[in-house]
Amino acid sequence: MQMSAKNSKSIAAAVVILLLAMAAQIAFSVRGESPTFDEGDHLFAGYMSLKTRDFGLNPEQPPMAKMVAALPLLPLALRVPPLQKRYFKLESYLDGRELIYRNGPNDGGHYSANTLLFRARMAMLIFPLALALLEFFAGREMFGTGAGLVAMTLVAFEPSFLANGGLVTTDVAVSCMFFATIYAFYRWVKAPSPIRLMLTGIALGLALAAKHSGILLFPILLVLAAGELIGRWWSLRGAESGKPLRRAVSAYAGRLFAGLLEIAFLGVAVLWAFYGFRYASRPEGLYTIPDLPSTALNLKPFEAKTILYIARTRLLPQSYLYGLVDVRRVASAMPSYVFGKLYIHGVWFYFPTVIAIKLTLGTLGLLAIALYSILSGKLRRPREIFFLGVPVVFYLGIAMVSELSTGVRHILPALAFLLTLAAGGAWTMAQSSKSWRYALGILLAAHCVSSLHAYPNYIPYANDAFGGPSQTHRYLADSSSDWGQQLIATKSYLDRNNIHDCYFAYYDAPAVLPGDYGIPCQLLFTLGTLGQVDTVVPPEIHGTVLISYSDLSGFEYGTKVRNPYQDFVALKPDAVIQDGIAVYNGDFSMAMAASLGHLGRSKILLSKGDFAGGIGEAETAVAVDPDCFDAQYVLGNLYSAFGRKADALAHFKLALNIAQTMEPAARAQWTQTLQLRIDSL
Repeated sequence: MQMSAKNSKSIAAAVVILLLAMAAQIAFSVRGESPTFDEGDHLFAGYMSLKTRDFGLNPEQPPMAKMVAALPLLPLALRVPPLQKRYFKLESYLDGRELIYRNGPNDGGHYSANTLLFRARMAMLIFPLALALLEFFAGREMFGTGAGLVAMTLVAFEPSFLANGGLVTTDVAVSCMFFATIYAFYRWVKAPSPIRLMLTGIALGLALAAKHSGILLFPILLVLAAGELIGRWWSLRGAESGKPLRRAVSAYAGRLFAGLLEIAFLGVAVLWAFYGFRYASRPEGLYTIPDLPSTALNLKPFEAKTILYIARTRLLPQSYLYGLVDVRRVASAMPSYVFGKLYIHGVWFYFPTVIAIKLTLGTLGLLAIALYSILSGKLRRPREIFFLGVPVVFYLGIAMVSELSTGVRHILPALAFLLTLAAGGAWTMAQSSKSWRYALGILLAAHCVSSLHAYPNYIPYANDAFGGPSQTHRYLADSSSDWGQQLIATKSYLDRNNIHDCYFAYYDAPAVLPGDYGIPCQLLFTLGTLGQVDTVVPPEIHGTVLISYSDLSGFEYGTKVRNPYQDFVALKPDAVIQDGIAVYNGDFSMAMAASLGHLGRSKILLSKGDFAGGIGEAETAVAVDPDCFDAQYVLGNLYSAFGRKADALAHFKLALNIAQTMEPAARAQWTQTLQLRIDSL
């Protein structure tokens, strides 16, 4: 008994140490990061959901995680920007920036942006820490205490969870609740009880309320239930046959699927609770721009009809349905960037590539051992392998056939199960011989060392086989490499080097602006600034140019031909800030960036009703850089809209000639688009 108590204390101490290690890594790393692309948007939406029950400001994702992040802000006297009835994404992103950066002493407030953001980020710590604990309990129950500690260590030092665990985003929250749901269901089928069933339903509801990918739990639970049914038939077939076997299996199937219905009902009820059991997205008198029916027109006919039927019958909250539509719409139009190549849509090999790059070599080695233990029959836990393997295969399968290929964060739920499986398989092998124990220890140590070596810069992590974080931008972009988190470090760099005259292509603009951190650079064009910020610059620049790696990659354009910073790709930067912002000094041709800046000004003027000025700026864009595809295409559209068909035709043909130099997929898409425009004249 004394030895058991001593062991229990040692295990408890190890768990606490791992939790503290994870919390410290996240807390100290995010203190040096400016907001990533979505954080201001999520924080403002969560704050308004709690304060005014407005769920329509950011319906892209459900409100649970955003509300958790906003909780520490509720007691504060904050200036809330007035709503301006804009396109919902523009409203939430720009108002989120105002909330964070306009409550400090310079604006008559009491709370700096760093204070507000850090409070919100620390609230999000509940999700990675809860996931680490769940990994321990699941690993211990499935494979033994040692496996539980190995699984917890893998999560506590996993760079992708450390990178995202302290951000005001939804990815780690849904990963935690996804894992909790499957683990709770595993415990319920092993030993059914009302409490375990209720816990499964609550976890399902929290997963649904965290992110729209939580909806994948419904088919996964069905597959797991079907597997349990087959397992029950297999275990009974030796003892019974004929009608008794069929009756026993049918009775079990009835209990199993009745339980699933109760779990689903409870999960949906929890989801409704986060929307205050109100169908409407927004309080009376407010509406989302654009509305749900017009947004659903972007989907395939069957998808649109299904969503609108659910809306008419009010089976799910309006904001939740709007988010489902938006997720599908955005995914179908998102380009991708892999190994330095651009693709107009997502590619099936993106996420397998991400796993190979973003997991540590230690974790990959443990996964290889786990695979060997399964294939060799050393790991004889079919139910556990099934419950951990099905979510991985299903989630990754959906991710690979989807058109959204923009970041490791989108597959974090699958990684949670992979890490438990790696721990279970490796621990099983370690029990068989000293050699395997040495292998486990070495790989686990390598995992921790690689992660600590990347500290505090976890977002651009890549394992040593791919050159580490400094090389990630060569293979991946967006949230896997550069998510705009480097403004604090950029300000320090400019101050140290006494740089006051510079130009900056910054990925997060206008959701966050360099000027918010006192950075004196003039903004260069990015897709985000189009029509929002005046970024007209001279065609030739002499001096310091800073470019976010995500903008340098040009991934948002789907082709190198449209990337205004493609010429910089071949240049070696004079410095790199936080593995995400390249610094160049010298004389540079910026013709395309200048041209696109004029297009941005054209859009601003057109939005104000100045059509002559808008067309004039578009004409200037073409004059500045006749080889700019976007300038030719936009001017053609403007001429067409104003009845100047001959002029429109000329510019569409010039754009078509430029499109022939694009990569195959982009060339095919733009050729089709332009040919339709030409044929319509």
